[in-house]
Amino acid sequence: MIEIKDLLARFSSLLLGEEGKKEEIRKIISEAIKVEIKSEDIKIKNGTIYLNIKPIYKNEILLKQEKILVALEKVFGNKSPTALL
Repeated sequence: MIEIKDLLARFSSLLLGEEGKKEEIRKIISEAIKVEIKSEDIKIKNGTIYLNIKPIYKNEILLKQEKILVALEKVFGNKSPTALL
């Protein structure tokens, strides 16, 4: 028997376009560091998230990197980004 979540996982890439992915990443990171960042400050390339933000916020993200990557994996499954820069 196939579960619903397995069926929906097949279509997650269709449901979440580039802007949708950026918005989900923005929500997760903003929640983790308690600072709002803009979607246009996020760039995704080859499974790596690049952030164009102040260095003090990047340090906070690096401290909470494990928590952020786990949350991203829950949302994106096996296609989640693997690094934050």
